[in-house]
Amino acid sequence: MKATGHRRALLRDPAEGARTAFKHAFGHAPTHCVRVPARVELLGSHAEWNDGLALTAAVDRYLCLASAPRLDGRVELVSSAYPQREMFWLSEFAENPHVPWTALVKAMLARLRARGVHFGGFNAAVHSEIPPGSGFGSSGALLAATALTVRQLYPHKLTETGAIVRRLGREKMPAPTKLERLRLARLCQQAATGVAAEAGGHWDAVTSLCAEEFSAVLADAQQGTVESVPLHGEAALVVCDTGRLHPIVEARSAALRFHCAAAAKVLGVTTLRVVEPAQLKSARHRLTARQHACAYHVVGENQRVVAAERALRKGDLAQFGQYLFQSHASAREFFQNSAPELDWLVERAGEHPACLGARLSGQGFGGFTVNLVLWQEAAEFCQRLETEFRRTQGRELRTWRCRVVAGATVRSA
Repeated sequence: MKATGHRRALLRDPAEGARTAFKHAFGHAPTHCVRVPARVELLGSHAEWNDGLALTAAVDRYLCLASAPRLDGRVELVSSAYPQREMFWLSEFAENPHVPWTALVKAMLARLRARGVHFGGFNAAVHSEIPPGSGFGSSGALLAATALTVRQLYPHKLTETGAIVRRLGREKMPAPTKLERLRLARLCQQAATGVAAEAGGHWDAVTSLCAEEFSAVLADAQQGTVESVPLHGEAALVVCDTGRLHPIVEARSAALRFHCAAAAKVLGVTTLRVVEPAQLKSARHRLTARQHACAYHVVGENQRVVAAERALRKGDLAQFGQYLFQSHASAREFFQNSAPELDWLVERAGEHPACLGARLSGQGFGGFTVNLVLWQEAAEFCQRLETEFRRTQGRELRTWRCRVVAGATVRSA
């Protein structure tokens, strides 16, 4: 499950990029560095706003945030990806349209402050190898990195009702427990909801914080619970990134959300999570064609997640892969959030004897696919798809074999 050889950038330690950016910006070394993995959706299209179920995995592409405290009550942020830097007082978390990427950091700080977390100023540098806007969880990773940075610089423990200040001597701040990681993830969801252009609950942070190595994350939006499901064996996850998204992907995703909510209202339920297939079938005449199609996909996707979890716990990767194919077919026909290049990729992947399953991932409308491939043949699988994509589509396809990793970590820099 190592990265493909020609992806040399992925072989470098991304934390070093954050440390280098910090030293360049502030003239001294950081004291801490947080590393947060990318998130790949395996099953569960748009589950976060249908109170649904989703299977995801944290993979070895990272956002890193290097930091050090400061004493003047201000925060200064830099990024290796953007030329602008931002400085603001802790009393003012207003968004700056000239430095839009900092809005998520400020939203997270505001949420922490509202929960009773007391913190001072700090300098921070972000370096990310997670492409923004493509569904890999870049926003959730930045939110999680911000929360963990504050936790490390100004030690505290989150509780259900607030925060407890930790008075540490020379000992290090202990790693957050599973329960505290889940609480941090919920704060990330709340912070994302309040930021312009950040739609959905952003389950990204749940995976990036709570994932375990060699395991998928089963997240239940209705119950607010997270479980680990074993994901190991003779197969690797291969991501195929087209590098293209539909220019109005947010508007199209909002339309899907609208149709799902409208269907739920007609059915007399709060969300589609509680709808059974028989109930949907009997009420078909009361729904518009689009409402029924969206609801049909969501209800079926929840069933697929339940069945896929059962297959993974049995170690049946072949059956799990079939649920990926079924999910893509449903998304293409009913949810209609696929795209020609995604359909092409899934079809070509299915023709390869080493591929056990494939589907679009993320919001859809372009972006990327996730593939379950026998690991011995994963390199040849990537090479074949890249060659055929270049020949038929006239542009490059980016692929890599993913290692399924644990959630975010904090290190002394």
